[in-house]
Amino acid sequence: MGEALGMIETKGLVAMIEAADAMVKAAKVTLVGWEKIGAGYVTAIVRGDVAAVKAATDAGAAAARRVGELVSVHVIPRPHANLEDALPIGRATASKA
Repeated sequence: MGEALGMIETKGLVAMIEAADAMVKAAKVTLVGWEKIGAGYVTAIVRGDVAAVKAATDAGAAAARRVGELVSVHVIPRPHANLEDALPIGRATASKA
C-alpha cells in the first residue's frame, strides 16, 4: 500500500457524493470505495500520493459542508502494509477493473 489514504465522513448520502465528486476533480486521486456506517453516516475513501490526497480531502470537505453535514476528514499519509490485510480497502474495486 504505497499510496496515502483519505477519508471523508458525512451525515447523508448527498453530501458524501458531492465530496467524492469534488475530490476526484480536485486532484489526481482514485475513489476506491465508500462505506455505509449506519444512522445516515457514510464515508468516501480515496487513494493517491500524499499531496494529492490532502488537496482532494480539503476540496471534498468544503463541498460536503456546502450541501450537508461534514462529520470527519482524515488522511493517512503512509498506511502500514498490514492495513490492506485487515481492511481490504479498494481490493474489490481493483479486481473489478
